[in-house]
Amino acid sequence: MKAFQFPLTRITICFVLGIVMAFWIKPSILIVGISTFVLLTMLIGLYFYTIKNFQKKSYFLILVYSLSFCIGTATQIAHSENLKKHHYLRQCKSPETLHTIELRLDEKLKNTTFNQRYIASVKKIDRKKSTGKILVNIKKTNLSSSFEIGSYLNFEAKIVKHQPPKNPNQFDYGQYLSQKSIFAQLYIKENQIKIGENTAKNPRYYAAKLRNKIINNLEKSDFNKIDLPVIIALILGQQQDISKAIVQDYQYAGAVHILSVSGLHVGFILLFLHFLLSRFPKNNRWNFFRLLVVFFSLWIFAFISGLSPSVLRSVTMFCFIAVGMYLKRETNIFHTLTVSILLILLVEPSFLFDIGFQLSYISLFFILWLQPLITRIWSPQNKIIRYFWNILTVSFAAQIGTLPLSIYYFHQFPGLFFITNLIILPALGAIMAVGVFVMILAAFDCMLTYPLALLEWMVHLLNKIISTIASFETFVIKDIPLHSYLLISLYLLLIGIVLWFEKPNFNRFIFASFCVLLFQIGLLHIQYENERRREWIVFDIKNSSLITDRIGKEVTIYGHDTILNNPFVQQNLTTYLVANFSKMKQKKALKNVFFFNDKKILMIDSLCVYPKKNNADIVVLIQSPKVNLKRFLNDRKPKVVVADGSNFKSYVALWKATCEKEKIPFHATGEKGFYKLE
Repeated sequence: MKAFQFPLTRITICFVLGIVMAFWIKPSILIVGISTFVLLTMLIGLYFYTIKNFQKKSYFLILVYSLSFCIGTATQIAHSENLKKHHYLRQCKSPETLHTIELRLDEKLKNTTFNQRYIASVKKIDRKKSTGKILVNIKKTNLSSSFEIGSYLNFEAKIVKHQPPKNPNQFDYGQYLSQKSIFAQLYIKENQIKIGENTAKNPRYYAAKLRNKIINNLEKSDFNKIDLPVIIALILGQQQDISKAIVQDYQYAGAVHILSVSGLHVGFILLFLHFLLSRFPKNNRWNFFRLLVVFFSLWIFAFISGLSPSVLRSVTMFCFIAVGMYLKRETNIFHTLTVSILLILLVEPSFLFDIGFQLSYISLFFILWLQPLITRIWSPQNKIIRYFWNILTVSFAAQIGTLPLSIYYFHQFPGLFFITNLIILPALGAIMAVGVFVMILAAFDCMLTYPLALLEWMVHLLNKIISTIASFETFVIKDIPLHSYLLISLYLLLIGIVLWFEKPNFNRFIFASFCVLLFQIGLLHIQYENERRREWIVFDIKNSSLITDRIGKEVTIYGHDTILNNPFVQQNLTTYLVANFSKMKQKKALKNVFFFNDKKILMIDSLCVYPKKNNADIVVLIQSPKVNLKRFLNDRKPKVVVADGSNFKSYVALWKATCEKEKIPFHATGEKGFYKLE
């Protein structure tokens, strides 16, 4: 493929690998700095040497790629907020310490059941200068109202660092936030907050003011209460008020991507602008004028949408694509795509770990690469048929490209995605055009009846169509397991097959066959590992007890009869089973004694009924038993004591103190998460 032949593409790949290496390994700043300086010096010296001797060109490229790798590593380290001198983590010595904090609200997030949530920039800790982003949770009350973006808040609170997941294979929200350079959270009540006199009137402040003005005007116009959150999500990227039922419908229909302003929406605007500007003369002067109009329009849309990271990323990406469109070069679109990746990651390397960033670029890459190959299969002459055929091929190309990543993150596949895209993609362009027009009118307090009625009808019809498609749940394949190794090998397999399809020859056939073999080896290895694995786990379930005993792919669940009726338990069990390529064999009632790998495990519940003579290696306390733990420990001398989430917190605190005094390890799942034996 030509895109991989560009030196800039290889440079970008090395740069990305450098970011990944720095994120996971965290090398020394000194080593990275010295390596970068040495490589840069060698590169400059070799450059002057190769001016007269081109035989050394290969060494020059190796140095360029190595330097790109080091620069990627250095960029990630330089953007690591927690390494900065005045970062709040360096000033937070104990998690129990109460700090006087001053911060600035930067972004409003979706509220939880009990809290309003904001991303904020810390300005002062205990009246000392501080830096870093933090997640603020403000407890809701009946009289709660949102705070303005840009507001300065003062209060006293504990800085709570992210905790690992409490149950196996659970989504690690702390790691997700850390990838965005948010390393801690604050939990406060509204009456504890003192609002500062000044407000940071930066672009985000004005964007939030404009967005709130638009939303308020739409609410005053009696826009349908169910459809309003959808149009706000489509145009403004705000998903706070969308019901879970609507989100689930969009997921099952394979259209959830349209609920967040991203590359699809910006792409529609770019194509619409390109259509409007196509009537102008095609020369360098007018091409430059088109480019200015596109740049200005896209950034105005980004401003109206609230300058969220996904919008900024998408607008930047499509600005580069617009440059490629108007330069009129066949392969320039891949080049500009690569440049946009490189520059975006130079400014904010954490975007690399954002799911939206990954899906946006992979889908666009496969649309540009695979869609022209698919259209070779059939080229209809009728314009209408050709239009819908192009929509279908674009949809297939994007879906094929993002399929492994979507399954890896979400573990499901909407089988009717192609029907959804055939129906909604043509309509989405019209909804975007009318929606942006209505938003502009709302920004100027000009609410015209007919555009509003048209937009409301279109969104209502869209929701009905999505709901109808989503009702065929049989076509939604759920709980698909995919290991990270399989993800990589699957993409290699996909690339190998497309390369062979693009230009069949013996070398490409060998490469595709090798990728198939690699994928099969991965499947066999995972199957072998799963078959020989055994583990025993105490889950952390509030007010209840849950234990799993896994042998190979079969899992036996121990708990009360109604335990599986709990949605939280179902979610955690499903996550565990999918991640480990296993299935539930049977469900049994809890018992007093378990045996695992020559270890005896004693369960003590509220009845305190257990064998009086036999000792146990591990003791698990459940349902708050009234046991004299000190006497029990002196008598039985277990190696470990475990307390799950069904116990009273006061009891757990007493047991912990007793075990520390007796020098016996104590594991409370409420503090340390699940307990596992292997």
